[in-house]
Amino acid sequence: MSQETGASEQDAQGQAWAPSQAGQSASQALARVRTLHKRLLAAGELPIQPSGSLVRVRGLILEAQGLDISLGTRCTITADGHRRVAAEVVGFNGDHIQLMASGEMQGLAPGARVTPIPGDLRIPAGIELCGRVLDGSGKPLDSHGPLLASAFTTLTSAPINPLDRALVRKPLDVGIRAINALFTVGRGARMGLFAGSGVGKSVLLGMMARNTDADVIVVGLIGERGREVKEFIEDILGEAGLRRAVVVAAPADAPALSRIRGARLATALAEYFRDQGQHVLLLMDSLTRYALALREVALAAGEPPAARGFPPSVFAKLPALVERAGNGREGGGSVTAFYTILMEGDDQQDPIADNTRAILDGHIVLSRRLAEQGHFPAIDLQASISRVMPNLTDAEQLRRMYKLKELDSRYASQQDLIAVGAYTPGSDPNLDLAVQAHAGIRSFLRQGMHEAVNLPTSQSMLAQLMSPYLG
Repeated sequence: MSQETGASEQDAQGQAWAPSQAGQSASQALARVRTLHKRLLAAGELPIQPSGSLVRVRGLILEAQGLDISLGTRCTITADGHRRVAAEVVGFNGDHIQLMASGEMQGLAPGARVTPIPGDLRIPAGIELCGRVLDGSGKPLDSHGPLLASAFTTLTSAPINPLDRALVRKPLDVGIRAINALFTVGRGARMGLFAGSGVGKSVLLGMMARNTDADVIVVGLIGERGREVKEFIEDILGEAGLRRAVVVAAPADAPALSRIRGARLATALAEYFRDQGQHVLLLMDSLTRYALALREVALAAGEPPAARGFPPSVFAKLPALVERAGNGREGGGSVTAFYTILMEGDDQQDPIADNTRAILDGHIVLSRRLAEQGHFPAIDLQASISRVMPNLTDAEQLRRMYKLKELDSRYASQQDLIAVGAYTPGSDPNLDLAVQAHAGIRSFLRQGMHEAVNLPTSQSMLAQLMSPYLG
């Protein structure tokens, strides 16, 4: 009995000990499996990935089930049994995932496999990209072979604390006399170029790309006609401009997601160069078409329209993109940005124009009336402003600028009377001065597309022009 009892006690002790050891061992094994899973997922080498299936297509929206993924996740959808279509999660409908394709949807069928892509999209970066033309995903569009980048970056970045940013205190020479002298731009400023169609905005951007005192130029051609992309690169930007530039092109026929990514890619590349201590000029043509792509995605996902058909999320995402430009931390690089904003019928009350005017550091407005007169660049002096100029120039330079705008405004207000000969010289001394100065002002504002005028020369020419009219 005693032996049986002892054996029973040993068995009981063993049974009490074994589960504890086994449970501890199992938890350690599970922890190791989870760690290995994370490493494989991060490396994109997970042999078995979760997947769902396509259940519905509604306009531009694809719905899938069987996935537990978050907003913004990139996916691939298998079409025709082998072809892969890139897509991105843009919303949810109950337990269904809403996706939008960034490629051709032809061949997609019910039950098509939807596989999430782990990790953020890594895009090539580095000075080796200068002279290259990329699409909205960072793939080369030109015929210069694969990208040989020395670094990588992502489309998104953590915002810089506004108190850590360097102030806009150094003027930037853009090589355009009217802007240098009258609307001086600072390193790290965000400016808008407001224009209707056919008034010379692309030519003005090309002049800036060739003549601006910057280390690197990043050009984002978003929603442009395909023909205009090649024309801008070859005819307007030119070989000299392209040599120090990276061009991101997402033309009008690209899916909305590609146009959105193109704008974010151009911004991300500019940020990368800024973080390397470079002074960058970011030219984006156009911010309006970026907003239209955002509207297309938001409406397709079911967001209700607001001002002129634009959902509220569009007006939240515009400043998020614009605020990524600007100065970095003190002593670092900068991103000076020019965004073109298209005005329907030259309407400055367009919701996109009205919204962006409030979040930019200034705006240059191009006048259709001046363009029709063959006056280029067709800058509307009275409608344009640089909010950072008072911090970049001295009081005397500001005085000259205000005097020129005053004379130009006075002449414009009486232009019809002058044109029909109803104006009598001597009846209004201020108008007499405006008439006397008009020809010189027009000549000062005109500039050929292949002509460059640096900042000191622009300011001295303004001083010479205004000296007879200042007491």
